[in-house]
Amino acid sequence: MQTVQGLRAFVAVAREGSVSRAAAHLHLTQPAVSLKLKQLQDELGLRLFQRRPQGLALTADGQNLLPVAEKALAGLAAFEQSARALHSTLRGRLKIGTIVDPEFIRLGAFLHRLVARAPQLETELHQGMSGSVLEQVRNGALDVGYFLAPPGDGPALGELAYRELAYFDYHVIAPAGWANRVADSRWSNLASLPWIVTPDASVHNRLLASVMEPLGLVPHGVAQVDQEACMLDLVRAGVGLSLARDALAMAERQERGLVVVEGVRLPCALSFIWRKDRAEEPVLTEALEALAGVW
Repeated sequence: MQTVQGLRAFVAVAREGSVSRAAAHLHLTQPAVSLKLKQLQDELGLRLFQRRPQGLALTADGQNLLPVAEKALAGLAAFEQSARALHSTLRGRLKIGTIVDPEFIRLGAFLHRLVARAPQLETELHQGMSGSVLEQVRNGALDVGYFLAPPGDGPALGELAYRELAYFDYHVIAPAGWANRVADSRWSNLASLPWIVTPDASVHNRLLASVMEPLGLVPHGVAQVDQEACMLDLVRAGVGLSLARDALAMAERQERGLVVVEGVRLPCALSFIWRKDRAEEPVLTEALEALAGVW
């Protein structure tokens, strides 16, 4: 530490040309600067300055050592700055519940922004269905997650807070060649046809229930799946009806000839959810800030 203080005194005197001005720059007394300079010269066994009428001037040894001393002090300043930054760097692990496909929820963009803002923060992804993600966020197994529900259904989440990110529609899709079978788009007719159903935790199940249960209807399920890709394969294979997001439904109609039932739309919202009582936690705050830059 004394060597560092001596280096600071040496560089300050070299720049200012006098002990008095160096002392003012360092916010020290003149005797203190003179002492630190003497201690440095004694430690090095070198004479760094010579007196002249206009003040102190560097000796040849002093001129050789000045750039090295400046570099050493700059390195020390960088070290101290890095150490201070570590005190304020956010650390920890963020467990994220993901659903459907990464592109749809803009997962890559979110993680890229989050890592840029908090490089020491680790992320852990857990793929699941919308309802299972909600329960895991609620019980603390996940920190945040994505959730699908009709627009405005967020208030029903109780102790969970939410931010709606995007709005879209689900369509009823049918195998190629089923246009006549779904020409009657009333729910009483659609419910009687074969359906590829999904578990209670999926948004497909909840959306269908929201329109069929008030009518006393239940879809005629012939297969149950919990993966969107598997569901699409079964529709393509002619097994039965299912729901699909608008962009996906239109792509399947264009590329594979699947039938999109006319006049049937189920509005939905993609939301980001977290526990209200954890909203002020630094990890959660950072995640929400990163999310705001993506959506």
